[in-house]
Amino acid sequence: MTKGLGAREILERLIAFPTVSSRSNLDLVAFVEDHLAAHGVASRRVPDATGEKASLIARIGPAVEGGVVLSGHSDVVPVTGQDWTSDPFRLTERDGRLHGRGACDMKGFCAGALALVPEMLAADLARPIYIALSHDEEIGCVGAPAMIEALLASEPRPEAVIVGEPSEMRVVTGHKSSWGFRAEVRGFDVHSSLLHTGVSAVMSAARLIAWMTETTRANAAAAGASPFDPPFTTLHVGMVSGGTASNIAARDCWFSGELRILPEESLPGWQARVRAEAARIEAEMRAIRPETWFRLTTRMEMPGFLPAPDGPAERLARRLTGDNGAHVVSYQTEAGHFDARGLPTVICGPGSIAQAHQPDEFITVAQFEAGTAFLRRLIRDLAA
Repeated sequence: MTKGLGAREILERLIAFPTVSSRSNLDLVAFVEDHLAAHGVASRRVPDATGEKASLIARIGPAVEGGVVLSGHSDVVPVTGQDWTSDPFRLTERDGRLHGRGACDMKGFCAGALALVPEMLAADLARPIYIALSHDEEIGCVGAPAMIEALLASEPRPEAVIVGEPSEMRVVTGHKSSWGFRAEVRGFDVHSSLLHTGVSAVMSAARLIAWMTETTRANAAAAGASPFDPPFTTLHVGMVSGGTASNIAARDCWFSGELRILPEESLPGWQARVRAEAARIEAEMRAIRPETWFRLTTRMEMPGFLPAPDGPAERLARRLTGDNGAHVVSYQTEAGHFDARGLPTVICGPGSIAQAHQPDEFITVAQFEAGTAFLRRLIRDLAA
């Protein structure tokens, strides 16, 4: 029975579900469904193709346009290899901090929203509040697009979306887009004394890596005024592997990389630039050995977020928080997907991103309570 649970008790329950992206989140989804049903609130699952993951949508209030979506995600990053001083999947309070995987990112926000369902119902809302809980945000916002489409297909159009990622309750109105890719290179192996007759996959891969490095340097040198840190688009390679011996031109090599792109710049345009450079390198490889190749495949793709200023979501969040500052973030969120579907969106939630994904992840009690207070003000704002 979940009807009498407060925000901290719900946070404890949510953290206890180890919803890392390699595992199903359905136990957590079932808990949320039961909590909502205990208060007479219907919800709808949006399953993924495997049936092992699902997003969840619920409406509290009348079926009219102009509502507000509270957007959160159910998944968390792994704890493998991290040095925790307490069980990461058990809520632990120490020195005014609530520790646990996901406490900050972003089960704290979700717990606050779920705990206030009774107050939402009692307020006799004139416009609805939607709870939208996605799956697999941490591996590229995988669940968000289908969840958003299901919401738009089944409910009156909302006026605003609040993505409750940890922003220390500041109103965030921008983040970069990103593209993660894997490169696979097939060379032609020969003894290194006959290097001119073969094609080294490692050295061919290194040419694109070097181009990415130089392009990032050029972007930095040309950077203008920007609120982003860094104020330019970055191209990065994080993993690389290839070759069999130091005296053999490598037959195979792979590497994985990512671009983090200013939202005013074109994500497809940057993808085309990287692919064009890979194609140029491949053409030179094939001039030596026609059976060689250079392939790029997308691992993840996340749209940037840069809404029109002074939109309904921004005005609402500023009114509720009193924050009139200009804030952008370097991390990606589901805000870009909502914005791409024409839904006015803002990022505003409790906790600091500096604590997300860290060992002993935490949200301060003060921030947790600030998030709940913010949601109470939203309820009053939408009340009849």
